Amino acid sequence: MLALPEVRWAAAALVLFLAGLAVQLLGGPSWFWWALYLACYVTGGWEPALAGLKALREKTLDVDLLMVAAAVGAASIGQGIDGGLLIVIFATSGALEALATARTEDAVRGLLGLAPDTATRLTGDGGEESVQAADLEVEDLILVRPGERIAADGAVVAGASEVDQATITGEPLPVDKTTGDEVFAGTLNGTGSLRVRVNRRAEDSVVARIATMVEQASQTKAKTQLFIEKIEQRYSVGMVAATIAVFVIPLLLGEALQESLLRAMTFMIVASPCAVVLATMPPLLAAIANAGRHGVLVKSAVVMEQLGAATRVAFDKTGTLTHGTPELTEICPLRGTRFTEEQLLRLAAAAEHPSEHPLAAAIVRAARHRGLDLPSADEFSARPGRGVAALIEDHFIQVGSPAALLPTIDGTADTAAATAAVEELQQRGHTAVVVLCERRPIGVLGITDQVRAEAAPTVAAVTRLTGADPVLLTGDNAAAAVRLAQQVGITDVRAELLPDDKVTAVRELETDEQRVAVVGDGINDAPALAAAHTGIAMGGAGSDLTLQTADAVVVRDDLTAIPTVIALSRRARRVVIANLIIAATFIIGLVLWDLIGTLPLALGVAGHKSSTVIVGLNGLRLLRRAAWGRASQPVQSTNAAGSRSRKAV
Repeated sequence: MLALPEVRWAAAALVLFLAGLAVQLLGGPSWFWWALYLACYVTGGWEPALAGLKALREKTLDVDLLMVAAAVGAASIGQGIDGGLLIVIFATSGALEALATARTEDAVRGLLGLAPDTATRLTGDGGEESVQAADLEVEDLILVRPGERIAADGAVVAGASEVDQATITGEPLPVDKTTGDEVFAGTLNGTGSLRVRVNRRAEDSVVARIATMVEQASQTKAKTQLFIEKIEQRYSVGMVAATIAVFVIPLLLGEALQESLLRAMTFMIVASPCAVVLATMPPLLAAIANAGRHGVLVKSAVVMEQLGAATRVAFDKTGTLTHGTPELTEICPLRGTRFTEEQLLRLAAAAEHPSEHPLAAAIVRAARHRGLDLPSADEFSARPGRGVAALIEDHFIQVGSPAALLPTIDGTADTAAATAAVEELQQRGHTAVVVLCERRPIGVLGITDQVRAEAAPTVAAVTRLTGADPVLLTGDNAAAAVRLAQQVGITDVRAELLPDDKVTAVRELETDEQRVAVVGDGINDAPALAAAHTGIAMGGAGSDLTLQTADAVVVRDDLTAIPTVIALSRRARRVVIANLIIAATFIIGLVLWDLIGTLPLALGVAGHKSSTVIVGLNGLRLLRRAAWGRASQPVQSTNAAGSRSRKAV
């Protein structure tokens, strides 16, 4: 953080302000605390002042320059605390913006590092050579060994393996790859060896396109501003013009210079938007702090304001609505065999125990959970894309994919029964694994990604808050997506989407003047999070790029925090509106008093400070734990309704 100059200047301004405040409150010499305040003005104010002067050269008036002028004006009449507070607020805001930009750039560079720097290219005479991945040309042949990351987008021309491509598609399980299948740069090869024909250069690969989309979308979203900043130009010009008029017109009418100057100075103080700025920032910052205590990191006041404006929410599937890890959920022994569920699982887990495949890990975990003792596996062998085989208690056991094992024993009644069981499981969105004993099918196992317990209540609560049905955006297959959507109550399902397809879907939703909040966790979700009105990342298993790209992060991986933080944001927006009304009432009243009558400078400062204190304290109410509790009521009422309906059933 301190590597950024904006952060260093803001930190220095804050330290100097706090030091000056401490010296003043402790009764120290006035020259000392004034020196500290003035140093705070310089360290925190030089950059916005310079930016404001540059804006003046382009014939625009920046509110930052107005704030610096107001701070200097406050200091000139002895109100060093007010001026220092304004300087610190604006310096901190600029530092946070610079930090967010730098982190996004770092994450994009990290994404490009997913694809390996070098590749093994096959030469025409059957040899091998190591080359830079960036130098690969279309139609080159590359060799991908077990455990290596694939260096380029292409198609498999020889070999078989399983490939973890969750970074691109979000699929929770590795995908079997054989001749003719497409593979992507940056994805992780499994236990087999692949020969891949390159069909895209490095700069055109899917992972490179993800980085480009994230960068472009982040630059676009950087222009988003708080509500008060959207009217800064008009307010700034109006205030400067009015201050000049209040000074010049009485002079032309014969008023004394000192009286005109005092009236104009009083006008500038009471009309300055200090209370308006504080009306906006404290409620949003208090809401950010409250959300942080409950496991949600909201990255800026702009984001907290935007969360409450969301009119529709789009969820990713794997790792968001589900846990993102495969679990064994179905054990189907075939009729006519002598094996029970426990016996079938025990044999399959014993055969899979030496394997490193994620499906094997799910089967072994299920056996351990049931307390089964696993016999040793002899003569173990694994064939990429097909499965494993081993001798278990003198039985030849094979466990693998239906496509690889069932055709080898086609034509038997057991095969027909196994095929029917496989089809039934696949129709319900499960990954089917066949178990053979002595080359005869004895059962089928169903493995799936488990839905989070809080997914359905969260979807229902989000629907109530926004008044619109959520959307499911996933790179997983349609059958699995539809099955999960039915479980959690989502009707709009868009499946088998690559990262750029998700961005297209988000933009289509926003063409209907919807403000879409996207919730995701994987690298493949990052472009959609960046392009959306608001991006929310699940922090438990979220990738670095996703966490940096998102506007908010659910650190504790609790889905129910999403509707709660949206509700908290809406409450913060209501407090902001109330504060703006209070601030406007004070400003208008004091300005009219100054213009129509004679407002004493001390009374003007007191009134201005009173409005600042009132709106500040009103905003800080959102720091209380009760504010989060009230915001979570939509989720709690949804859970209660679900419990009542289950009891009724």
